[in-house]
Amino acid sequence: MLVQMWYPITVATVSREFKKILAKHLRATSGSVEGLNQKLHDFGYRGVSSQESAALGGAAHLVNFCSTDTVAGLLMAQRYYSCPMAGFSNPAAEHSTIISWGRSREKDAFEQVLDQFSSGPVSVVSDSYDIFNACKHIWGDELKERVMERSQDSCLVIRPDSGDPAETLIEVIKILEDCFGCSKNSMGYKVLPSYLRIIQGDGIDLSSVNEILQKLSEEGWSAENVLFGCGSALLQKLNRDTLSCAFKCSYVETNGKGMDVYKQPVTDPSKESKRGRLSLRRNSGGLIETVESGAGKPEEDLLVTVFENGVLLCEYSFDEIRKNARLKDLDLSSTMYNEKDLLEKQVLNGVH
Repeated sequence: MLVQMWYPITVATVSREFKKILAKHLRATSGSVEGLNQKLHDFGYRGVSSQESAALGGAAHLVNFCSTDTVAGLLMAQRYYSCPMAGFSNPAAEHSTIISWGRSREKDAFEQVLDQFSSGPVSVVSDSYDIFNACKHIWGDELKERVMERSQDSCLVIRPDSGDPAETLIEVIKILEDCFGCSKNSMGYKVLPSYLRIIQGDGIDLSSVNEILQKLSEEGWSAENVLFGCGSALLQKLNRDTLSCAFKCSYVETNGKGMDVYKQPVTDPSKESKRGRLSLRRNSGGLIETVESGAGKPEEDLLVTVFENGVLLCEYSFDEIRKNARLKDLDLSSTMYNEKDLLEKQVLNGVH
């Protein structure tokens, strides 16, 4: 069971990489990271292998964000980590709730959603037929007054769900600018009216979200305009090798005599394991690193014995875990991974 901890460790790490990318772009284009905790929505429930996977992965994502549709993760945080409600969602139209009206009545379907959810944010998938026509002629013309009646607390969130994510989103935001106008924030980047936002939930991974935000900023748009949803790339499209997550013996005692042990395959130097009694510390540069061979200082060791010989020695609340996982300025200045980098990087330090 301990070996299987690779899964929530990996989900939480990937989710945190998303958070770093989003925080960097949000700060660069708006001057703050306000709303960061709602920027990545967990769409992965339907794509995982089991309810147990949904619970473990969904809860791991909630360490970094508060936005989810994976109810199993909420229940796990509630049951095991003393968290009454770790995340939230909003009413959202799904393709079947739009196409059931027929192609000629797409406008009626959209209007019904606005009627049903007159207060609070609501997300409406708008690519059932033609996303550009929907934005220009339905949202931007036929229902324009209904959209403008809404407020920041009850904003309409338009969801494209097909095509090239970056190209489609930029075209959509330009159409919405023509129809509804925009303003400039303190950093000089354009922002749609507060009653209107976009959520991109198709084709999202670490590479595409960075590409989208980069292209938006190049076009003069703030990251404030966009929310993201992620499914399989967050909870399912990963494995134990994604972060080279492994458990290896490093120290043994025989008849009271200790010995450092390790593996060092001649055919693959990358599989060399750490040796001896290990400790974890934050170095002078602020980065976390493993100290091998018992050379670490006890007062610097960040590792805590949580589980030993079948006994749980420490319990942590979800709030404590979230506090430990908060981004620091150092995190925002470190190298931004794309998905390929993350797959190739061996992240062993700190995983014990």
